[in-house]
Amino acid sequence: MSFDPQEMRAARPLRHTAGRLAALPRGLAEIACLGALFLLVLPVAQAGLFPESLVAARAGALCGLAALLGIVAALFARHAPHAGFGPANAVTLARAALVALMATALFGPPPPPGWTLVAVAVGCLSLDGIDGWLARRTAMASAFGARFDMETDAALALVLAALAADRLGGWVLALGLARYTFVAATWAWPWLARPLPDRLSRKAVCVLQIGALIALQAPSVPTGAAVALAALTATALAWSFGRDVLWLRAARD
Repeated sequence: MSFDPQEMRAARPLRHTAGRLAALPRGLAEIACLGALFLLVLPVAQAGLFPESLVAARAGALCGLAALLGIVAALFARHAPHAGFGPANAVTLARAALVALMATALFGPPPPPGWTLVAVAVGCLSLDGIDGWLARRTAMASAFGARFDMETDAALALVLAALAADRLGGWVLALGLARYTFVAATWAWPWLARPLPDRLSRKAVCVLQIGALIALQAPSVPTGAAVALAALTATALAWSFGRDVLWLRAARD
């Protein structure tokens, strides 16, 4: 939920500035190649999966992905956790491209293409279990990669919540805005930005959140059941975030 910039700096395995700078061209070249591939594939996927989406929506998703690539490259150049971008971060970048693909469906004729969205979202969620495994397998785990993965999860939740809001109402957006609300609150209360202890329950709630948001896209789920599932997920999120806030407040005192 929270992130400590000091942790990112401490996690750098490249201890010498010269070594870090020497590593940048390789990592940035990998980002550029992956980015070019995803930018070429995204319009084809948009036309094939969401043919009724607005042209402006497709262009917006494409521009959003391009902007993300620039941000990722800038952060990688600043923090450079390893000599290369790495397979784990490449998988996370692929997940981000899938989020951009799903965002295309936000601007099209209702109802949203339910089963297509479910398939893409399940694929995105499945990759979430691969990037962490790859990071550990290749000894390239880093605070940079963890943050990249976390923000991709947050973007996925926001897009899915926005898509579900078309059916259930604007209150469902709370399921996708929880993370961003917490981050915004750290500006007013800096003590909220302190690192939190790892908790399995927090990860479980995150899985529930994404899984429920995917289920809400399925046309076969009755509206009543969808409302109940969304309410249950909102309660779990409130409990998880509330417990962390109380822990951080106690740690501050």
